[in-house]
Order: sequence, then C-alpha cells, then structure tokens
Amino acid sequence: MRLVFAGTPAVAVPTLRALAAQHEIAAVVTRPDAPLGRKRDLTPSPVADEAERLGLPVIKAARLDDEATRRISALHAELGVIVAYGGIVREPLLSAPHHGWINLHFSLLPAWRGAAPVQRALIAADAALGVSVFRLVPELDAGDVFAMRTVAVPGDATADIALDVLAADGAALTGEVVAGIAAGTATATPQSGSPSLAPKLVLQDGALDWTQPLSAVYARYRGVTPEPGAHTTIDGARLKILAATPAPDAPGVAPGMLTGSKSSVFIACADGSLEVTRVQPAGKGAMNAADWWRGMRADPGVRAGS
Repeated sequence: MRLVFAGTPAVAVPTLRALAAQHEIAAVVTRPDAPLGRKRDLTPSPVADEAERLGLPVIKAARLDDEATRRISALHAELGVIVAYGGIVREPLLSAPHHGWINLHFSLLPAWRGAAPVQRALIAADAALGVSVFRLVPELDAGDVFAMRTVAVPGDATADIALDVLAADGAALTGEVVAGIAAGTATATPQSGSPSLAPKLVLQDGALDWTQPLSAVYARYRGVTPEPGAHTTIDGARLKILAATPAPDAPGVAPGMLTGSKSSVFIACADGSLEVTRVQPAGKGAMNAADWWRGMRADPGVRAGS
C-alpha cells in the first residue's frame, strides 16, 4: 500500500521501520526539531532520524493545519498510520487517504484514552497492559478497533521500559492490520466497556505519598519514571528518586521515615518500605542513594514528605 506515516518519539520508530519494509511510504509526518540537552540544541525527532536513515520524505509540522493538510492530501496515500505524533488529525485530512487513518495506541481500549496510557495503567497497577490498533475518528481514541493484543511486561518495568516492549509488539500488530486492509479482509469492531482517561502527566503526578501502601507507592514510581519523575521532599527540598524496589520485609517504622544502609536508603510506607538505590537531589547530579544519605548526615528521625 501507499502510506503516510505520522509519529514523533522513539516508540513510533519500530512501527515506521516495520511498515517501510513492506509498503511504500509516501511521506513521514513528524513534529519540528526541538531544543534538547543543556545547550538546547535543535534536535530532530527520533522518527525524523529514522525517516532520514530510510531515505523517506519528511514533513515537519507542529500541528496539522491547512498547509500540512494540503501537503499530505497531495500525496494521494491509500492509508494514514499514526503513532504518538503529538497532534490531532481533523477533517478534511481525516478523510484524505482512501482508507482513512489508523492509530496504534498503547492500551487495551477503551481503557486509558489519551496521551499517557502506559503511565496511567502502571500507576493504577492494572493487571494487564497491551496495544490496540483502531480507526481514527474525531473523538479522542474512540474509533472502532481492528486488533488488540495483551503484552507481557516485566513486573518491575518502569514506564520507559514498558513502552519499549509495547512498541515492539505494537509494530507487529500494526503491520498485520495494514496487511489486512490491503487485502480487504480487515474488520473493525466498536469499543466495548466504560472508557478511562489518561491525561498527560504533570510534575505533581510524580509526588510519592508515603501514607499509602507500598504497592501503591511502587506503582506510582513505575508509572512516573523517568518522566515527570518520582520525587519526595526532605526538609522542604525536592529529592528525585531514580531507582527503587519494594522492600516489604523492611523493619516497620512510621510512614515517610528514612533509614540508611551501606548500599541504599529505605523510606517507609504504610506497610513495608521502598528501597531507594539512586537519587538526584535538587540542583545536583544523580548519585547512589547511600552516598547521598551519608552526605546528608541526617538525624535518625528524618522523614520524607510528599
């Protein structure tokens, strides 16, 4: 098929790579170069980098406005495929390809419609994660579903690792759907069940509440790592928690109380503790939690706040 592909972050790259191996990609649509790093150098998106490597034409657009619509419509694509582009496809662009658009979404729809499905699913400690390929419609992530797959994700995976796993499975599933549309055998069915929403995370979503059970604290840590980042406060200063594991058998102390060892720091929850192994204090670089703890020379009764 002749396709137009829209995507921006690294999780969209496996799907672009898979489709480019089997179909004609008329153009790749991605967000413009963005400032990254300490020097804020303008840097192409991961999808733009992959498109260049594959020798594909690239359209960089901050939003799919009239100009972008004109350029994409002129491609006469048979199908549009979108994976985490970061913008909304509206009419008349939605109907421009002969078969419309399909979207790879990183949830088992209708669960977690929105910008942060994996993060929200991890925070909610969902029993299963997965991917869905659905027909794009004006309403947010509400179109009929062509295919859905539950994906096995490691139980200690943070959001970035979970997304990498889902991106690989999602690429394969999208390829199957595109092949079915090309062959005229693909069918889509309406979503069933009550939808839940997955709005973009903000900094406050990363605040850990030590009065909650360990399972809830660890679930939030997984969902907000690496962005916006799990954090707490010590004496009013933010401490970012970069690496942690559950310690359900740690000695019982009051929620939020810190205890240190030679290799790590334990922060008590309502039951059990979170073993913190790597942190980043405000204004400083990342370091081992035990080194930070020794440098703190903290009183035995120091307590973390959310």
